[in-house]
Amino acid sequence: MATTSNIKNGAVILHKNKRMKVIEFLHVKPGKGPAFVRTKLKDIQSGKIIDETFNSGAKLQFIKVEAKKMQYLYQEGDQYIFMDNETYDQTNVGEDVLGTSLGFLKAGLNVDLLFDGQEVLDVRLPAHVNLEVTHTEPGMKGNTATGATKPATLETGIVVNVPLFIDVGDILRLDTRTGSYIERAKI
Repeated sequence: MATTSNIKNGAVILHKNKRMKVIEFLHVKPGKGPAFVRTKLKDIQSGKIIDETFNSGAKLQFIKVEAKKMQYLYQEGDQYIFMDNETYDQTNVGEDVLGTSLGFLKAGLNVDLLFDGQEVLDVRLPAHVNLEVTHTEPGMKGNTATGATKPATLETGIVVNVPLFIDVGDILRLDTRTGSYIERAKI
């Protein structure tokens, strides 16, 4: 059995008979009293995020998860179909598992699916994706010195704030962790 010293972001632990994913953690050593670990845990089934504090050295049960490289193919109802790049087996994943990742999924995108046995626990997106702008208001020429932004709808349906010089048809590079605009993609 492992202890709090083995905690890292993305690890899955069994806590109060629930599988919880560690979103963030911080080892705290106060000047007075024993050290402890402050964590943010996400319940994998419900998606609820809780704050939990563990005494330093407390025993935790880590769940071994397997990551498989898979390619997103298409959506069928509320199910999203992924294909294993090696065996060509297809896996259905529900909207509830994908959560905020939905806005970045585009056909042909390679992602890592995390499995506990046959059950899909989570989806790891690449750090950056390129998406095309399908709708945005036209920007005014010479109005870029202020650093102002405007909303833009992308091909997957998500809306992000972009600089005023972005037009319909531009391909944007986005950070999937924050959902923010990085730059225009160089094609």
